[in-house]
Amino acid sequence: MEEVGKSFEKLVNIMKRLRSPGGCDWDRAQTHESLKPYIIEEAYELLNAIESGNDEELKEELGDVLLQVVFHSQIASERGAFNISDVVETLCEKLIRRHPHVFGKSGGYSYKQWEDIKAKEKNKKSVSRIGDLNPALPALSMARRIQENASAVGFDWENVEGVFEKVLEEFEELKKSFSEGDKGRISEELGDLLFSVVNLSRFLNVDPENALRKATERFWRRFRRMEEMIEKDGLKFEDLSIEELDRYWEKVKGGDLK
Repeated sequence: MEEVGKSFEKLVNIMKRLRSPGGCDWDRAQTHESLKPYIIEEAYELLNAIESGNDEELKEELGDVLLQVVFHSQIASERGAFNISDVVETLCEKLIRRHPHVFGKSGGYSYKQWEDIKAKEKNKKSVSRIGDLNPALPALSMARRIQENASAVGFDWENVEGVFEKVLEEFEELKKSFSEGDKGRISEELGDLLFSVVNLSRFLNVDPENALRKATERFWRRFRRMEEMIEKDGLKFEDLSIEELDRYWEKVKGGDLK
């Protein structure tokens, strides 16, 4: 543990040096606002590293995420707001407070206990037993979190077959709204369909955000390969009909390009 403390202290001191007079001009110019895009980028790069299964990449990306925490803490320290020690201590207190079944005399973990503790921390009572909506989350993650919370209090499908049927039901309702030209309900029904698909992903133990990202990346790779094939055949993409493009697309898919 002493080695961990020394490494962390070294990191904090490096950050202080970068932000100090005579340090790095770019680092000194950053603010909480200017760094917002980087924390999002680093989080997604960490997800990619986890997916890759490469421990070297995982180690590096975890460091990049940690850098963002230290960076923001240093800026806050310069403002006299708080420092990295306050951040760590606040986290330690929260972990202990939210795990009375480990650090206290509570009988065991329960979702209700977890939500009650969170509500007490924020000095308010949750409007629902499945917790409050977190508007900071992306829509897919928000849907999955609420579904998990509902499941934790016993409101869930009994099996995955029921979820498959619900997806098909919502798809038919969307088609019906479209055929009737009911523009007011099309968006609503599409939202219901997406919500049901997220629910299905939960039952299949697949993260919907990652699944969609991978599908988009796969589409891009296949499209790029299609462009290369067309160019190799001496043709121009713009001159081809949709039927001809479809034939190239099927060739790409037939090549098992994953």
